[in-house]
Order: sequence, then C-alpha cells, then structure tokens
Amino acid sequence: MPFIRTVPPEHATGILKEFYDRDLREDGYLGGTTQGFSLRPEVFSLILQLLRSIKNNMDPRRYELVTLTAASRLRCTY
Repeated sequence: MPFIRTVPPEHATGILKEFYDRDLREDGYLGGTTQGFSLRPEVFSLILQLLRSIKNNMDPRRYELVTLTAASRLRCTY
C-alpha cells in the first residue's frame, strides 16, 4: 500500500492509462514510480523524456554505474 494517494488502475484514463497498460504489458505489474506519479502523469512523461535523452547520449554500462553510484551516495535502496 503506497504512503501517498494514487489513482487506482480501474480509474486511470488518458496518458495515465497508457502508462499503466505499458507497465502491465512490459513488466507484468504496475511500477511504483508510475503509481507515484499517477496524479501528475504529464510530469512523469517529462521525466521519462529527460531520462531517455540522458540514456541516448551515454553508454548503457556507464548509465548503470552512474545510477548505482548516485543511489548509493543518497542511501537509496529503491
């Protein structure tokens, strides 16, 4: 159960429904990040665009190492 209010899958419409459907199709479940941004799917869309832009200009291995290092420094276990 999330600590924040989210939009349940049965109430998702528009771009949020597209995000939910993609998660279910590709991963088999709704991702926590997708649900966390369910009240602001337009913001989530912009974040995904930013991440794609960063990834497209970086070696995949380097991206993984930078992500892991940043998470470690922030003490993020997610």
